[in-house]
Amino acid sequence: MTELDPFLLSRLQFAANISFHIIFPTISIGLCWVLLYFRTRFTVSGDRDWEYAYYFWVKMFALTFAIGVVTGITMSFQFGTNWPGFMRQAGNIAGPLLGYEVLTAFFLEATFLGVMLFGKHRVSNRVHLLAASLVAIGTTASAFWILSLNSWMQTPAGHVVRDGVFYAQDWLAIIFNPSFPYRFSHMLVASLLTTAFLLMGVSSWRFLGRVDGPATLKVFRTGLVMAIVLAPLQVFIGDMHGLNTREHQPAKIAAIEAIWHTEKGVPFTLFALPDEQTRSNRFAIEIPYAASLVLTHHIDGEVEGLDHFAGAHPPVAPLLFAFRVMVGIGLLMIAQAWWLGWRVFVRKQTPSPLQLRLASLMTFSGWGAVLAGWYVTEIGRQPWLVYGEIKAPSAVAEHGGGMVLGTLLLWLLLYAFILWFYIATLKYMAKKPSRSLLESPQNYPGLVPAQEV
Repeated sequence: MTELDPFLLSRLQFAANISFHIIFPTISIGLCWVLLYFRTRFTVSGDRDWEYAYYFWVKMFALTFAIGVVTGITMSFQFGTNWPGFMRQAGNIAGPLLGYEVLTAFFLEATFLGVMLFGKHRVSNRVHLLAASLVAIGTTASAFWILSLNSWMQTPAGHVVRDGVFYAQDWLAIIFNPSFPYRFSHMLVASLLTTAFLLMGVSSWRFLGRVDGPATLKVFRTGLVMAIVLAPLQVFIGDMHGLNTREHQPAKIAAIEAIWHTEKGVPFTLFALPDEQTRSNRFAIEIPYAASLVLTHHIDGEVEGLDHFAGAHPPVAPLLFAFRVMVGIGLLMIAQAWWLGWRVFVRKQTPSPLQLRLASLMTFSGWGAVLAGWYVTEIGRQPWLVYGEIKAPSAVAEHGGGMVLGTLLLWLLLYAFILWFYIATLKYMAKKPSRSLLESPQNYPGLVPAQEV
C-alpha cells in the first residue's frame, strides 16, 4: 500500500482552503466600492433606482463578506495546525500583519456593515453614506495587510534572521516590500473586474427573467463601464508586475514561459506540454521573439532559463497552464466588454439576447482568472515559503497522512456545499422583481414579475 505523504496533503489542504477563500474577498473588495458609488449617486440625484440597487446588492455583499470571514479564519488556523514551522520562524513578521487585517475586517467592516444592512429608516442618509465609506475603506485595508504579508513572502525585505528566527528591522520595508505595489494594485483591479462581470451577469439574469425595472439597466451599465476601463488597465499592470517578478523571482518567469535554457530572442509559447525529464516542450506552438519582447522590451533580449536554477525552480506545467488560463480569460473579458460597449454606448441600443446570455455565462469569469493568477503566484514561489529563506518541507507539521487526508476530504465536501448554496442564493435573489416594478407595473410594459416579494 502506498504511504500517504503528509507534506503533499498539507499543501493540497491549504491550496483548497485558500482557493475557496480568495473568491469571496475578490468580490467583497470590489463590491464595497460599487455600493459606495450607488449610495453616492442616490444622495446626489435623489433617484430611488440607485437606492434600490444599493439595498439589493448590499445583501449580496453581506453574504459574500460573511463566508469570506469564516473561511479566512480557517485559513489562518492552518498556519498553526499544518505549518507551525512557518509561524515559529516568521511569526514575528506574519503575526502583526495578520493581526492588523483581523482588526480592520472585524471591527471596521463588520460594525458598519450592520448599519448598511439594518439601518434603513433608522439612521440618516449621511450615516448610510459614512457607513458605506468606512466599509469600503476597511475592506481595502484588510486586503492591504494580507497582500503585504503575501508580497513579503514573495520578496522578503526589512528583516534580520537570528538563530533561524525572523525579526523585524524596518517595518516600512517589510510592508512596502519590492513586489507589494504591483501585487496590491493587480489584486484591486482584479477584484473590481470580478465585481464588474458579476454585476453584468446578475443583471443579465434579471433581464432574461424579465423581473426588474430601470435599476437593472443602471447596474448593468455600471459594470460595463468598469469592465471597459479596467480590463485593458489590468493588462498594463500585469506587464509591470511581470517585469518586477522577473527582477526578483526569475525562476518563476522561466517556469511560466517554459524557458529551459538561457538564451536571447526567446519565443512566447502559446501552448506546449512541458517535459521535465527531457527539459523540453512537446507540441509547442510559439511566437518567435515574443517572450523576449514582453519580458525585456527588446526583441533580442536575454531571458534566464530554468537551467540557471537547477533543483530550485517551481514545477513548470502548472504555471504554464495557469498563466495562460488567466490571460485567456482576461482577453475574453476585453472582447465581451468592448462588444457590449459598442452596442450600448455607441449604437445606443440595449444588449441583445445573445449578449445577455454570454454575459450571464461570464458572471463568475473573474473567479477563474483570479484563481489561475493565484496559482501562478503561489506555485511559482515553490520550493520556498519565504522566497530564498524558508523552504516548504521544513515548515510542515508532523501529522499522519491519513489524518490530513481525512480533514482535506471533509473540507472539500463542506466547501462544495457552501459554494452551491452561495450561487443558488444569488440566483434566488436575482429572480425577485424590484419594488418599483411591483408598485407600478404599467411603467414597465416589457417586464413581467416572475414572483412577488
